[in-house]
Amino acid sequence: MTTTPQPTFLRRLSIGWRALMTALSSPAFASRIEALHTPTQPAIAPPQTPAPAPRLSSDAALQLLELLQREARLVDFTQEDVRAYSDADLGAAARVVHAGCCKVLGEHFTIAPVRTEEEGSRIRLEAGFDARAVRLTGNVVGQAPFAGTLVHRGWRATEVRLPQLAPGHDASVLAQAEVEL
Repeated sequence: MTTTPQPTFLRRLSIGWRALMTALSSPAFASRIEALHTPTQPAIAPPQTPAPAPRLSSDAALQLLELLQREARLVDFTQEDVRAYSDADLGAAARVVHAGCCKVLGEHFTIAPVRTEEEGSRIRLEAGFDARAVRLTGNVVGQAPFAGTLVHRGWRATEVRLPQLAPGHDASVLAQAEVEL
């Protein structure tokens, strides 16, 4: 099969000008040109833009942050300039924060590993694996199945037990200011 060379821009301009002049003077020619541009099949509707995800309230995130502040002083710890403290002092503070975070997570969430294999073990991911739950790193080429080393098992919240917020509760207040009288 041979292909016809495409006309240059100037050639196309000349063809367009002649077609315009002929269409203006000949209704029959104009009808033939119009038929070339009229679709014979119904137009395919352009793909619809997916509806945006509903905007979730930030109240649950703020509530969790409030619980982590109350039990672990997490916000205090992260807002403190720790450069002046010794490693021993930081380690002691980190133990308090860690214990409080564990308490909050244990009381309000059930957390399970995404993968049950031991970290460092070789695993195989078949076609159709959940890419939202498993992130591939390294030299990722081609299609599944993939074989690799499990670097991190991942975590998934299987249950959430946050308390209901009282009406009018301002979730943005993570810790009240304290005033001693």
